[in-house]
Amino acid sequence: MSLAAPGVARPSISGRVGLVAAAFVVLTEALWLVAGLPGAALASDLGAIAVASWAAVACAGVARRHPEPLQRFWALLAVTMTLAATGRIVWTVERLAGQDLPHTALVGGLFTAGIVTGTAALLCSLAAPRSLVGQARTLLDGVIVGLALIPIAWLVVFRDIAAADLADPLRTFGLLYPMFDLMQLTILVAVAGPARPMWRAHTLIGVSLAARAIADTVYVYLVAHGTHTPGHVIDLCWPLSYLLIGAATRCPPPAGDDGDDGTESPLPPWWRVALPYLPVGGAIVAVVLARRPTGQSPHLIFVAMMALLGVLALRQGLAANENLRLVAWLRRLAYSDQLTGLPNRLTFTRRLRRALRHDGPVAVLLLDLDGFKQVNDRFGHAAGDRLLTTIADRMRDALGADGMIARLGGDEFAVLVDRDRPVPPERLAERLLAALEPLPGEEDLGVHPSASIGIAEYGPQHTSHTDLLRDADIAMYAAKAAGKSAYRTCTPQLRESAVTRAELIADLRRAVDEGQLLIEFQPIVDLATGTVRSAEALVRWRHPRLGVLPPAKFLPLAEETGLILAIDRWVIHQACRAAATWREEAPEVTVAVNIAAAHLRRPDLIATVAAATSDAGLPPRALTLELTESALIDGSETVLERLRQLRDLGIRIAIDDFGTGYSSLSYLHRIPATELKIDRSFVSRLDAEDTRAYATVEMVNRLADAFDLAVVAEGIETGTQHAAVTAIGCLHGQGFRYGRPTTLAELRTMLTPVDATR
Repeated sequence: MSLAAPGVARPSISGRVGLVAAAFVVLTEALWLVAGLPGAALASDLGAIAVASWAAVACAGVARRHPEPLQRFWALLAVTMTLAATGRIVWTVERLAGQDLPHTALVGGLFTAGIVTGTAALLCSLAAPRSLVGQARTLLDGVIVGLALIPIAWLVVFRDIAAADLADPLRTFGLLYPMFDLMQLTILVAVAGPARPMWRAHTLIGVSLAARAIADTVYVYLVAHGTHTPGHVIDLCWPLSYLLIGAATRCPPPAGDDGDDGTESPLPPWWRVALPYLPVGGAIVAVVLARRPTGQSPHLIFVAMMALLGVLALRQGLAANENLRLVAWLRRLAYSDQLTGLPNRLTFTRRLRRALRHDGPVAVLLLDLDGFKQVNDRFGHAAGDRLLTTIADRMRDALGADGMIARLGGDEFAVLVDRDRPVPPERLAERLLAALEPLPGEEDLGVHPSASIGIAEYGPQHTSHTDLLRDADIAMYAAKAAGKSAYRTCTPQLRESAVTRAELIADLRRAVDEGQLLIEFQPIVDLATGTVRSAEALVRWRHPRLGVLPPAKFLPLAEETGLILAIDRWVIHQACRAAATWREEAPEVTVAVNIAAAHLRRPDLIATVAAATSDAGLPPRALTLELTESALIDGSETVLERLRQLRDLGIRIAIDDFGTGYSSLSYLHRIPATELKIDRSFVSRLDAEDTRAYATVEMVNRLADAFDLAVVAEGIETGTQHAAVTAIGCLHGQGFRYGRPTTLAELRTMLTPVDATR
C-alpha cells in the first residue's frame, strides 16, 4: 500500500500553527537564557515541557493519519515525547520543592522509559529490518557503540576529577544518558542509510538525537566539574531536540514506499558493516589511559567493558547464524533451479560424474519440450514459467525414486538413472511422455507442449560424462526428427550420422566465403501461352567431396545454425544481378527468391533487399520474395511493418506452399501479399482425379481472386495436371513440365514462348 494514498492526509494548517508556536517558544527561551534574565531555570523547564507536550500531540496526530508501519513509528514517538514531558514536569516540581538537581529514581525511570520507547520507534521506521533477527542485530550495533564510547567519554569528562569526587552516582552513571543517545543515533544511521533515499523525517530526528547527545554530555561534564547552574544555555538543546521531532511530523513519507517494495536491497557500504566495531579500538585505548594510579579501572568502565564483551559475543553469534543461513541460501542457489525447485545443471553433472566413478550401469535421458517457444510467444513468459513448473512437478511424480530429474536450462531437462536401475530407461521415457499428455479439459488450452527424449547408456565408447550427454543429445534430435513426442536411444548409426552432420555444418560455414554455392533457376510460365513470366532462384551447394547438394540437404542445417542469413543475402544479390541480365531481352520476366523466417525478425532486411536491387540496377517490382506460411504466421506488428515497407518499395510478396501450414483468412487480411503458390502436394493428386484435391485447388484459386492475389500452381509435371489447373483458372504454373532448375545461360534460351499444350 502506498503511503501517498488518498487515505493519508496532508499536514493540517493547525499543525503548521503548532510548529510556529513551538519554534517561538524555543526562540524565546534562547533569548532568555543568553540574556541571563531572572527565572532562567524556570523558563528553561517550562519551555522544555511546552515543546515536549506539543511534540507528543503532533506525533499522536500524525500517527492517526498513517497506515502501518508508520502508525507504530509515530505512536511510539508520541509516547516518548509524553514521557519526556512528564519527566520534565516531575523534575521541575522537585526542583521547585528545593532540590537543586533532582536526580531521583522517578525522574530517571521516566527518562529511561522514554529511551526504550524511542529506540522501539526507530526499529519500526520505514527502512528498519522487518525480521526479529535483523532488529536484534541493529539494536546490538547501537549498544556496542554506546558501551564503547563510555570509556572514551570517561576519559574526556572525568580525566581531571579526583577519585574521591567520583563516589557520587551522578558523576559516574550520568554517562549512561549520552551513551543511550549515541546508541539511538547509531540505530538511526543503521536503519536509514543504505536501503533507500534518506527520508527527511529521519534527518530531523538524527539532528534531534545529536543535539540531545551534546546536551547530555555537556551537562554531565558541567555537573561533574561543579560548574552547572539551572538555566544554563546548554539547557536549550533539550527543547530544541523536541522541536525537531515535532517538525519531523510535517515530512511526508517517500511516495509509494511502504517499507517492503519487494525489490532487492542494495549491499550496505563498508562503513555500515564496520560501524559497530569502529569505536571499540578507541575504547581499549581509553581503558588503558583511564587507569588509576593503583592500576585499577573505574567500576563503571569495568562494567561497561564486561558488558561490551558480552554484547560483542552475542552480536558475533547473530552474525555467525546469519552467515550459516546465507551459506545455505547460496547453496540452494548454486545447486537447484529457482523456478522449478529441481536440481540444476551443476548438480546433475556432479551426480553423473559420481555415478560414473562407481562403475555401475548409468543411463541419461535428455528431454526437450516441443513447441515451448510458441507458448512463450503466444501467452507470455509468465505463462511459460507456470507451465514449466507444472511440467516439472508432473515429471518428478512420474519418475518417483527411479531416477533423478534436473532442469538444465530453458525447456531442457535431464534424468539420471544409476545403481541397479529397476526400471529400464525406455520405460521411464514412456512414463515421462504419458505425464506430459494434456489432462481432460486441457486439450483446448494449447499450452501443453509434448517432448522429445534422447536416451544414452554408458558404455565402453564413452570416455567421460560429456560423451554420454552428447549421445543423449544426438538421440534427442533423432526423436524430434521422428515427429516429436517420442523417444530414441542412441545407436552407433545415430552417432555416425551426428558426426557427419557436424562435419557438414563445419563445411557449410566455409561454403559462402569459398564460393561453393551456386544458383539454378526454374521457370514460372503463363499456362495459356507457355511464355516464361518469372524464374525462381534455387540455391545449390557444390560440395568439394559430396558433389552438388540440393537445398533439402543443407538449408535445414543452415536455419538451425543461423547460416541461412548469410546464404539468403548472397542468393538475393546473385538473383538480382542475374535478372538484370535477362531483362535486357525479356523486360517483363521477374525473379523470385525464397527467404527464411529469420530474416523477417531482422531490422536490416529492408536495407539488404534495397541494396541488392539498387546494386544490380533491377527495378524493385521485378523481385518477388517468397515466404512460407509458417514464416508469416508470426503476424507481429514488427513483421507486418517490414512487409509493408517492402511493398512500398515495390517488392512483391508471395506466400509459398500455401495450404500446408497455418492457413487462415485472418492473416490473409493482414499480410500485404501479392500472390499465392499452391503447394505441389495438392497438384500431384490431380492425376488421380482426386475430387478433394481438385476442390482444394479450385477453392484456393477463388480465394486468391477474392483477395486480388495472383496464383502459381507448383509441381506441375504431367499434361493431366496442366489441363486440370488450367481448367480451374490458374494463370501461372511451375514444374518439371515446363522446365527443371537450370543455369542462367540455359534459362535465357527459354525466354521465348513454347507450346504449352504439348
